Amino acid sequence: MKRALESLIFWGLLAAFWEYGVSALGVRRYLLPPLSAVLAAGWEARQMLLAETWVTMVEVLLGFSLAVVGGILLGVLIHLSALARRTLYPLITALQSMPKIALAPLMIVWFGYGLGSKVAATFLFAFFPVVVATLGGMSNVPIHLDEHFHALGASRWDRFWRLQMPSALPAFVDGIKIAMPLAVIGAIVGEFIGAEAGLGHLITLATANAQTDLMFAAILVITALSVFLYGMVERLARAVWWRGISY
Repeated sequence: MKRALESLIFWGLLAAFWEYGVSALGVRRYLLPPLSAVLAAGWEARQMLLAETWVTMVEVLLGFSLAVVGGILLGVLIHLSALARRTLYPLITALQSMPKIALAPLMIVWFGYGLGSKVAATFLFAFFPVVVATLGGMSNVPIHLDEHFHALGASRWDRFWRLQMPSALPAFVDGIKIAMPLAVIGAIVGEFIGAEAGLGHLITLATANAQTDLMFAAILVITALSVFLYGMVERLARAVWWRGISY
């Protein structure tokens, strides 16, 4: 109850500062509307916001799922293969070093304005943390446990499935927690570049029509969506109960 009350007070003070600080500081409404105007615009456009949120959420979930599966497979491959470590890992690092916003227009050229380009952009943003977390987790197996498995005569498959994978899961869940907000950003960036629907597309339209209150309402919805999806990942991460336990 104390934690909930502290959070409630903090967010209440932040909302009050937004609402009354705009007027007190003389900020023009077209630059930053008060919170009440943003909420009113969001309520008025609630049906449209709900429809666009659904589009963006589908894009995020599809791209994030592909990033998780692909990241696990590549992380395992790089860990098991010295050739992949010398070739694929530098390539993935080089791709990560490229500015994603510069690659987003290519997604439109390659996959069009539909769902495919947004899923590709989401995958591109969320992929690298999963690879690094999987690879790092599998590389940090406690040496005494590895020696113990060797002493017991465990096969390579048994060591992989019963030792390396469980040891990698704490790092992996931290990686997907980082990847989830990035997946939301990737979907929104893809919608900014070119889309026919989605919250990013709605922000672009609201900006073009000088509807700052609606633009902020869409931003709040994006924030809420990101927090919700992150919370779902966090709840799943609790199943890895041995996180933080020292071997």
